[in-house]
Amino acid sequence: MKRTIIKIDEELCNGCEACVSGCHEGALQMIDGKARMVSELFCDGLGACIGDCPVGAITLEEREAEPYDEIATIERMIPKGEATIIAHLKHLKDHGEIDYLKQGVGYLRANGVQIDFAQVHNHGGAGCAKPVEAPQHAHTGGSCPGSREMSFAPAATPSFKMATPTATGGASQLRQWPVQLHLLNPQAGYFRGADVVLAADCVAFSFADFHNRFLAGKILAIACPKLDSNKESYVEKLKDMIQLSSINTLTVIIMEVPCCGGLLQLASKAVAESGRKIPLKLVIIGTQGDVLREEWV
Repeated sequence: MKRTIIKIDEELCNGCEACVSGCHEGALQMIDGKARMVSELFCDGLGACIGDCPVGAITLEEREAEPYDEIATIERMIPKGEATIIAHLKHLKDHGEIDYLKQGVGYLRANGVQIDFAQVHNHGGAGCAKPVEAPQHAHTGGSCPGSREMSFAPAATPSFKMATPTATGGASQLRQWPVQLHLLNPQAGYFRGADVVLAADCVAFSFADFHNRFLAGKILAIACPKLDSNKESYVEKLKDMIQLSSINTLTVIIMEVPCCGGLLQLASKAVAESGRKIPLKLVIIGTQGDVLREEWV
């Protein structure tokens, strides 16, 4: 399966071990004076080690890799002690990976592993009443900060109509970052069981009420079927959303221009190849900002 995972440039790596101590999951080790990935199974793909690398030797890439296993990671981590376990759980919280966080906490409790869970709860973790906030640490070095995963879903009401108005009087309904499909991790926590909108780049500029009409309560991905490269990767990402993150529905919103139709083709192909039938809606927006068509396909 394809997922986001770290890549180490051994030419740049100076053997300082900062990334190894920063990888609470135990996916990295120092071998022959260089940081090496010793298990894809334990790499969560969230990139905390990037911020620890002083020479920019670590980046994130999307490639074929073993699926991440939170239970296996926790089992490997228990002998390392309470501080390591808590650091790992906080790391998951900081990235909005609440499902993995709950898996880890649930395993520890079910197996009688005693740690100070209050530190995790006070940090906004599983079982805490606080909403999931954006991560508190920025990744620097080899990765673009603009692609850092953030979840900031409003917590006031299921309709998500109570977002704080902007200076212009509108209310943003965006619940996550990033939004460009090439930058999205299809297994990010905010995709699990979500209703997803896949919109052509031009849609939000053409349809004035895009946020309230189509985005409220949903997760967003944007793409351009004409100008974007490597569109086959889009099919793989959408398949992973459907298969692995079990998204609930997929709404494809395109412009009336002919080149936009490719986005529906990509989505339809992903649904067909996923082996899991989900509701697929098509919305077509006119160049003057009106809804020309809206139907389940």
